[in-house]
Amino acid sequence: MGAKETGVPTGPRQKSWMGQHFSLLLRRHRQAQKAGQLFSAFLALNLVLLGGAFICSMIFNNVAITLGDVWILLAVLKALSLFWLLYYEAGTTQQPHAVLYRDPHAGPLWVRGALVLFGSCTICLNAFRVGYDVSHSQCKLQLELIFPVIEIIFIGIQTWVLSKHCKDCVQVQTNFTRCGLMLTLATNLLLWGLAVTNDSMHRKIEAELSALMENFSGNETTTCLCLNSTACKVFRKGFLMLYPFSTEYCLICCAVLFVMWKNVGRRLAPHTGSHPSTPPFHLHGVIFGPLLGLLALVAGVCVFVLFQIATGGPTIGHQYFTLYYAFYVAILPTMSLACLAGMAIHGLEERELDTLKNPTRSLDVVLLMGTALGPVGIAYFSIVAIVATSPHELLNRLILAYSLLLILQHVTQNLFIIEGLHRRPLWEAAPQNPAGKQEAELPRRGSLLELGLGLRRASLAYIHSYSHLNWKRRVLKEISLFLILCNITLWIMPAFGTHPEFENGLEKDFYSYRTWFTIVNFGLPLGVFYRMHSVGGLVEVYLGA
Repeated sequence: MGAKETGVPTGPRQKSWMGQHFSLLLRRHRQAQKAGQLFSAFLALNLVLLGGAFICSMIFNNVAITLGDVWILLAVLKALSLFWLLYYEAGTTQQPHAVLYRDPHAGPLWVRGALVLFGSCTICLNAFRVGYDVSHSQCKLQLELIFPVIEIIFIGIQTWVLSKHCKDCVQVQTNFTRCGLMLTLATNLLLWGLAVTNDSMHRKIEAELSALMENFSGNETTTCLCLNSTACKVFRKGFLMLYPFSTEYCLICCAVLFVMWKNVGRRLAPHTGSHPSTPPFHLHGVIFGPLLGLLALVAGVCVFVLFQIATGGPTIGHQYFTLYYAFYVAILPTMSLACLAGMAIHGLEERELDTLKNPTRSLDVVLLMGTALGPVGIAYFSIVAIVATSPHELLNRLILAYSLLLILQHVTQNLFIIEGLHRRPLWEAAPQNPAGKQEAELPRRGSLLELGLGLRRASLAYIHSYSHLNWKRRVLKEISLFLILCNITLWIMPAFGTHPEFENGLEKDFYSYRTWFTIVNFGLPLGVFYRMHSVGGLVEVYLGA
């Protein structure tokens, strides 16, 4: 029976038919993948809108929709997310050929470390909250203790699963996995939204402090006080210090879950499984950057300790706020100048721009630009409040200078990091072949030995041609290390409980308590995440230099 009778073409026509058939299958696979992504994204959007409606109703009408109603909704979402996380660990990933590929760019060490660190701190936060509620057991419902316990279990299991599987490119049960990831992402986003807007715990703490002051003055009060004042003070301080960690943890989880969602069904080329050519992190003779950075780190830790000691008292003196903002006014312009110098050196470099599509780099740029909106937004609100009230006082002038310099520093640092991330690293740069077209065709027809010799000659020629750029690379490394240590310093201070934006009282009086509480709790976690993410980007810039 001939090819004409069977309907199957032969020879060149058969190859063309097979190529068209493969293209059709690939197109259908991509369409099914897009449909699954759209459905899971709509699921997350509906959950976020439903939870957002509950949270907004609680804010504007806390009689019809109470905080307990919001907790019940979140408890249901946490339970569903827990079931999916456990099923993903015990069911999906255990199937044959479930995880054939792992994204080498996803879940770097600093992200997994931050996930574990902030997750542990959030668990401690909920433990402090349980202890605080127990110390107020005479005026608390026992049912309220269930919600922090559920959150502790949810955070523990979620941190374990995400830190273990953040690089997975799942190839089985793709639609179910996408829906589970979006369900968990929506749950974390709603937890972040509640943490940003819910000031009930802070109001209770302030009311208790006011009641204690009234007791000391001899006035009677009916406010519920702690049964054990020492334990209550520890629980209260621990809760206030760790509160930003919960919002930070939710943001990190959302970023990790989004990357995992993008990687579902993704197939990677074999050579992308590892990066043996990436150099290890070494100082390579840099001196001034680490020294100046360590000096800034020591000064920042001293300011942080003094401010923490001051917050242990009933009031904070103006001198501590002055010291805090003076430190920032000194370090922020130095960082901005370093970033400007780094951008100037990028302009003098002859390294090629990496124009290839890179989803991980695109996400890094989006996160840098997006998280910078938090501290920059707080800075603009502070500028308006100061200019509209009393800009002539010393402390207010320092806060004004701090806000303006903070905006400038974020802009220059983002430009420096993004420019560095788009420069092709030296170990990946395409070497120029001066030997002509004949030698360029050698790898296609030569032996493996000739191929290795050709690559070695090209590498030596490339290193020789770029030897005159050593001083530029060294300056870039000095700048990157200095900025890394400075960003670590500026990460430590707000992450571990130093919040003068809320404690100085200026903006709080101007915008009202609840409004300023929401602004700070929205911007502060983004600022902490920005500093941490900047450290990761600066490490990439350092290695690329």
